[in-house]
Amino acid sequence: MAEPERHVGHDERRLAELGYRQELTRAWSSFTNFAISFTIISVLAGCFTNFSFAWTAGGPASVAIGWPVLCAFVLLVALSMSELTSAFPTAGGPYWWAAKLGGAGWSWFTGWFNMVGLVGIVAGVGYGAAIFLNAVLNLYGLKIGSIDFATTNPSAVLHHEFVLFLLILVLYTAVNIFADRQDVVFVVLVIIGVLIFVPDHHQNTSFVFSQTFNNTRFHGGATHGACVWFYILPVGFILTMYTQTGYDASAHTAEETRDAAMGAAQGVWRSVFYSAIAGWFVLLAFLYAASDTKAVDTAGGSSISIFTSAMANHLWGAKLVLIIATVGQLFCGAAGLTSASRTWYAFSRDRGMPGWWLFRRLNAARVPLYAVVAVSVVSLIITIPAYWGNKVGTPWAYFAITAICTVGLYIAYIIPVYLRLRQGDRFQPGSWTLGRHYKWVNSGAILFVILVVYALDIPTVPAGVPWKTGFQWTALNYSPLVLIVGVFVGIWWVVDARKRYTGPVRTIDEAPMFEETPEAGPAPEPGS
Repeated sequence: MAEPERHVGHDERRLAELGYRQELTRAWSSFTNFAISFTIISVLAGCFTNFSFAWTAGGPASVAIGWPVLCAFVLLVALSMSELTSAFPTAGGPYWWAAKLGGAGWSWFTGWFNMVGLVGIVAGVGYGAAIFLNAVLNLYGLKIGSIDFATTNPSAVLHHEFVLFLLILVLYTAVNIFADRQDVVFVVLVIIGVLIFVPDHHQNTSFVFSQTFNNTRFHGGATHGACVWFYILPVGFILTMYTQTGYDASAHTAEETRDAAMGAAQGVWRSVFYSAIAGWFVLLAFLYAASDTKAVDTAGGSSISIFTSAMANHLWGAKLVLIIATVGQLFCGAAGLTSASRTWYAFSRDRGMPGWWLFRRLNAARVPLYAVVAVSVVSLIITIPAYWGNKVGTPWAYFAITAICTVGLYIAYIIPVYLRLRQGDRFQPGSWTLGRHYKWVNSGAILFVILVVYALDIPTVPAGVPWKTGFQWTALNYSPLVLIVGVFVGIWWVVDARKRYTGPVRTIDEAPMFEETPEAGPAPEPGS
């Protein structure tokens, strides 16, 4: 048989079947695909910046036991998404899967929840990096012009953190940094080693795995009973859930990955699995090093206070850990911008974003430049409220962003999983499949996400309960704003979007790509 007139690689062929021309450069290996999700999850970002939630709402036992248990359920979500990534290896990810499995309406909502979550990751990780960078500069007593990083004035600290955040966003926009697994493993080992060998004192294993705290001031500080299981501990879920986000990046970069149906699919679940292991060891190192619980409690459970109190006589160790964590968060945020910009580009390609005609363009290097800039600008805008904190200088808007992005992402993750479960055996899997196990894996993932949405939407402190005396706006949990976003997007859909957004838009006529030149045969008759 003669060779095809136009040879199309397996990945390009599959992409054409899904309706798209190969536009992004397909140069990534399956390992690089895994690395971007692993970098975005980044235990150096989530574990460090949100440790205070689990410490305050449950204490050491909540961290040591809660992390692996929650990660096991997160893995169910990741496995479900891996199967969908293999079946539909496009940059659109969740919103594209929803369109294929449920139609344009499901796709519209999924795309916007996904976009809100991914932009929130860029903003949240960037601001977290600014907080840690400011702490490093504070330890060194650095002064640059009129900016004195050695100050402890709450208002000045917030100002410095915001300036650093702005500079970090500029850095994210200028470059995309990808860390490979060996680099991250080495960094994790260095941090664990410092926390083991540098502090003069350590906690015992009984403290790490059985000690419980309730510093939320809910229920009189109770550490036992139904209120702890159904309210206090769920408040601490944000540590695990915020850390374990962004692994859809492997799906969003599928069009840049070779053998995407297998490599991108494996990148989704493997990034969650290995992050769960690395994160657990890092958190255990935190807990064993937390010998001065009073200092940690006074700082609201901040991981920074663990380093500075445990290594008060060896501040070089605290500085080293903070520097490494800050650099890791810079890597995480830059990779997050890559994922978010690919989603913005893909959703624009399918005409789901305002100004889609601009954001679907690529520059000469085949990078969605306008989408990159758009994500950075929106990340800056939504973080501006963090410039104003409470009386002790806590950037309340930062914590709101982390919770909002987590809820938004998991809603986007679970919608196509539900639609896949609804399709049952009619679903056509790719080369990576759950087989007959999809029913219990998908069902477990859906129930877990429902629990997570509840846990992340409840008030985290008494001052954040609107109907109680002493309510403060700065203490409010703003996660339910995600539901308001859903209402707004729904109204937009009914009024206008459904008239123009029909789901994925084909950019290629696949027929010529797959026709082979016949070996012999009569010429077709005219008009046939």
